[in-house]
Amino acid sequence: MNDSLKQKLKKLPSAPGVYFHKNSAGEIIYVGKAAVLKNRVRQYFQKNQKDVKTEALVREIADTDWIVVDTEIDALFLESEMIKRYMPKWNILLRDDKTVSYVRITMNEDVPYISFTRNPVDDKATYIGPFYGKSAIEKAVRSLRRIFPYYTKPYTGHKTLDTDLGLTPGIEIEKSTPKDYKRNLRKLIRYLEGDREKLLKDLEKTMRAESDKGNYELAAEARDQLAGLRELKKKILFSDKEFLDISSDQALKQLQEMLGLDEPPRRIEGYDISHQAGKNTVGSMVVFLNGASARSEYRKFKIRTSTNDDLKSMQEVLSRRLKHQEWDFPNLIILDGGNTQVKAILPLVEPYNIPVIGRNKSGDHSRNAKTKLITPDLKSIELSNNSHVARLIARIDEEAHRFAITYHSLLKRKRMFK
Repeated sequence: MNDSLKQKLKKLPSAPGVYFHKNSAGEIIYVGKAAVLKNRVRQYFQKNQKDVKTEALVREIADTDWIVVDTEIDALFLESEMIKRYMPKWNILLRDDKTVSYVRITMNEDVPYISFTRNPVDDKATYIGPFYGKSAIEKAVRSLRRIFPYYTKPYTGHKTLDTDLGLTPGIEIEKSTPKDYKRNLRKLIRYLEGDREKLLKDLEKTMRAESDKGNYELAAEARDQLAGLRELKKKILFSDKEFLDISSDQALKQLQEMLGLDEPPRRIEGYDISHQAGKNTVGSMVVFLNGASARSEYRKFKIRTSTNDDLKSMQEVLSRRLKHQEWDFPNLIILDGGNTQVKAILPLVEPYNIPVIGRNKSGDHSRNAKTKLITPDLKSIELSNNSHVARLIARIDEEAHRFAITYHSLLKRKRMFK
């Protein structure tokens, strides 16, 4: 261990967070989460017995950074996002595939249930993830069960011990209805997908509105859910109530410097178009807040005008998006395309003073595609694929492409069964 790292380890806080091990070249080689950063990170450098792979990782560590969050659940979500962005080699080498988990919710059924799986399939269920650490996400979801009761197995209509403990919605004893159960599950999904701050506000509004209308049972339900979430002391990651120090995100700092922005771009929106020979043309808008995906903010657009012209489709999507002033405006827009696309969109965003850049990759959406950026002044910049900013842009592009393809496929299936 070098002297600089020794001094840095002395500053580790006794708080939950995510840590980033780096090699001598400054490349992130491992991302992990911790309930107590001070204890977890220091364990790597103790002389106790470690397995061969972990010892090899430690030999490569030249520096460590960390981000402090409020809770272990926040650390779980942030770790998952950062692994998706950086794909650190040691996370892949050390990972046991059994630890990667998705939350599966059968919202397509009359009475849904929640389970966990390593392999999501196209079975119309709702999947949230992946999360890196099966036991951690299971513990997190269990902690929410008293606030949003749910079933863990297919519904049989029989009373169980979980019914008596208040861990099910109680449809089997006529305490609730399938409709009310699904309404509460949608709240749980919003929480898991990161829409926690708005969820708290909506619960408060619901509580007051239902009370004013004399619907005291619904008001009490919203009150209890609000109290439960506040008791857990859960802030939403990447919210206006900033507790994530984005100045420590190298990618955002690099974007700020590269584009001459006044501050790191807090809200970045990525756009993509998807179709098959002009059919079922759709546009996607993905949102990254403080460098991490905010799925509750994603939006999809069914193209109404030219369905076989990507340029006109992108103009339509941006025009429609900018009319939604109730959505927070971005600090930066990233397009799938080069000079032509950026040049076509600039007149739309200039009145709002929103910078727009393009990622020109000639249709290659893989992580290995060369990162060639087109800046707002139509200059071309080629980035190293290992740089922080290239990893972030690749992650945003990957999400925009995935979201567009998913919506396109949905419309295609609907059309086939008409």
